[in-house]
Order: sequence, then structure tokens, then C-alpha cells
Amino acid sequence: GVWFSGNEYPFLSWMSQLGIPTTGGADGVTVLKQGFNVDPLLQKQADCISTMTYNEYWQVIEAGVKPEDLVVFKYEDQGVATLEDGLYVLEDKLKDPAFVTTMAKFVKASMKGWDWAREHPDDAAKIVLDNDATGAQTEGHQKTMMQKINKLTEGSDGTLDVAAAERTVDTLMKGGSDPVISKKPKGAWTSVVTDEMKKM
Repeated sequence: GVWFSGNEYPFLSWMSQLGIPTTGGADGVTVLKQGFNVDPLLQKQADCISTMTYNEYWQVIEAGVKPEDLVVFKYEDQGVATLEDGLYVLEDKLKDPAFVTTMAKFVKASMKGWDWAREHPDDAAKIVLDNDATGAQTEGHQKTMMQKINKLTEGSDGTLDVAAAERTVDTLMKGGSDPVISKKPKGAWTSVVTDEMKKM
């Protein structure tokens, strides 16, 4: 199972690099368009599913599957990891100093929030649970996610990792006969917002 919200690109690039067709057949794989849950694996509809290390992987474990019964393929280890979450703005907006200042304050506040949540995981979990209208979230899962997210955000001030951005472009260009992009974008990123944030 693969998420089809942009998350399919690392998978398709990986399969292309391995020479494995994604159209089924004896030498290929059949791709299931996966929802943002782990049901296909638990219900035996799929042999392999997409997960995030901080969320769905732990849903599988919490459902009773033992870690030693899983084979985990990390895109990072396969050379096809891509950046995901980020701050995206229209280029012409960056000409407005007030807009840049607002975005810089947003990034600074966001990272301050992550720092607070790291230092207060119980309180952070309670905030999520207090605002969960579905009642589907559990305190244990929220705390596990916070622990794993901490590894991803700790030490970051929100500044773009340029090497990771370049790796993302390379991955998106390696789609075999059907790459996501066919040439490196110009002006796709800037540090103007985080440069302003560092002055605050």
C-alpha cells in the first residue's frame, strides 16, 4: 500500500531504480492506493504498507504485531527519501517585508511550540486529547508520537536542510520513464524567512 498524496513519488522512484514494475505481474508489484491507516496490513489486503516512523508504524505495533515480525524499508536507507512538511509561499509575497516578518514569526513560534511539547510531553498529549472530537486518539499513542517527533525536530530551528532539498529533487527526477520533474527547479527555495527569524 502506498499513499497517493505526493507520498507515492519516493516509492515509485525506488521501484524504478530497482527495475521493479509497479503494474503487477510475476516480476512486479501491484500498488494499492492506501488510506492514511494501517488497515490493509492488519486485514491482510496488502503485504507491505506505508507508515511514518512516528505514527502508523506504532499503530501496527499497538495492534499486536511484533517488531521482529516486520521488515522495515526506510526510504532514507534506500536513497529515495524526500522532504515533506515545510513552509510554502508564493515567490512574489517574499517582496513584502511585512509578509516575510509574519512568516518568520510563524516559524519561530512553531519551533518554540515543538520545543515546549518536547519538554512537556504529557501536557502536549493532553492538548491533543482534549481537542480530539472523534475520541480515537489515545494518550499512549500521542506520547509515543511525541517521542519519535522529538528525534526529527530536536536541534532544528526550522531552517531548510539544503542537502535534503537537493536529494529530494534528485529523487523526483529518477522516476525512470515517468519522472515527477524533468529538470532541476530554479529558485525553488530561499532562506529569506529563516534569515529574518534568526534576527529576532
